[in-house]
Amino acid sequence: MAPDMNPPAAAQQFLVDAGWEGAEIRPLAGDASFRRYFRVVHHDRSAILMDAPPPHEDPRPFIAIARWLADRGFAAPAILHEDLAEGLVLLEDFGDARMRETVDAAPESELRLYEAAVDLLVRLHTHAAADIRAYDRAEYQREVGLLTEWYCPALDLAVNDAGYIAAWDAALAPVLGSHTPVTVLRDYHAENIMLIEGSESLGLLDFQDALAGHPAYDLVSLLQDARRDVPADLEIAMLYRYKRITGAGDEFDVAYHVLGAQRNAKIVGIFTRLWKRDGKPRYPGLCPRVWGYLERDLKHPALRPVAEWFDANVPAEMRGDPVAILGA
Repeated sequence: MAPDMNPPAAAQQFLVDAGWEGAEIRPLAGDASFRRYFRVVHHDRSAILMDAPPPHEDPRPFIAIARWLADRGFAAPAILHEDLAEGLVLLEDFGDARMRETVDAAPESELRLYEAAVDLLVRLHTHAAADIRAYDRAEYQREVGLLTEWYCPALDLAVNDAGYIAAWDAALAPVLGSHTPVTVLRDYHAENIMLIEGSESLGLLDFQDALAGHPAYDLVSLLQDARRDVPADLEIAMLYRYKRITGAGDEFDVAYHVLGAQRNAKIVGIFTRLWKRDGKPRYPGLCPRVWGYLERDLKHPALRPVAEWFDANVPAEMRGDPVAILGA
């Protein structure tokens, strides 16, 4: 189902109020939520219009984290104007140069850009977490439950739900409370990192769901990217880079793989939900990559209970693109 990319009815008056009367509104993109984005062009200036319509979306968390990041020297889009009742926000325009397309077009830039993205996380993690909700056991369990809630029923798999919860409790135990919380952006990957013309800073997007949690989470999000293949040797090198700079030890490796498995199980569930509930057919095709990351993480000894659950409940031939599996 293609998203409706007609501007919202309130957009014209919103732009008048923002000092952008007469600006052209060009469709830009939607995402995996109800949010939509437009580029607003007025003479020689441009901005991004975010449409986050209530009650489905609430732009206040995005605005709060954007300002928190900017106050600490990170390149989050400046908030130019907002109308919370309509869910409209006018943002600084970082342009079109995403890390994803830049690396794909110029593979020689891959190492340099991933180093810069890791170094940004190192800097972010020197700051105390923002005043936001904790990434706690209940949230981790809710997220991994998306796999048994959506993926398994889509393939008519009858699974042991209680055993799944217990396996994750065992795996998560060493991670919970073992760290000083940092601001976890939660969707930190190559499609949400911008290269800003004339700036050495990497631009940050899509952080409205930030929580206070473990520093390994965003590193996993970057290096086990659901939308592009990150070479295994690059992942290892960047994990080592983060640990070398921060002085993190073996306990960080445990957290990295446990949270990698947690995140990837969640994403398999989300991508299935986007297909089954929201009519977005491209997402199942991304699942094989995510399963690959998940199976790699499950080999870590800290994840033995979870790996055993998967071996008993989700056969190897049922791990992949659910549409392709059903059509086999």
